[in-house]
Amino acid sequence: MTNPQSAKKVANLGVAWERAFGYVQAVQVKDTIYISGQLSHDSEGKLIAPATLDENGRPADFSQMEAQIRQTYVNTKTLLAEYGATLDDVVEETLFVLDVPSAFAAGSKVRKEMYGRDIPPVASNLIGITALAFPEQIVEITFRAVIDGSVN
Repeated sequence: MTNPQSAKKVANLGVAWERAFGYVQAVQVKDTIYISGQLSHDSEGKLIAPATLDENGRPADFSQMEAQIRQTYVNTKTLLAEYGATLDDVVEETLFVLDVPSAFAAGSKVRKEMYGRDIPPVASNLIGITALAFPEQIVEITFRAVIDGSVN
């Protein structure tokens, strides 16, 4: 018998790495939605705005940061919709980036655009890291949203 208080509602985007790594894109427990790190890919799993790599297989520049951040928010909006939620329900986000200055510049623009306000009411973290799952990725964003309601 499933305890209704611990029921989980999960969502995926159907990309290959969900099965390969063994995870779901989002989980709702009670009124909270936890969204796994999102990348800039389309519905087929093709990376959008991949960074150009240098001879060592590392990003050669970070000019694709804005486009990657924007697509990441688009993917997040798709996941939130699975729960009847929107970006208005997001309470926290964490950006994991390979270059903090370019992420700060691009993120400040895209976040305002996506949330539709100059100061989104969202706790936000911007963390510089050395690598992500795919060499062409320069940003990954996780989200937490709180909705009024419970798992159906």
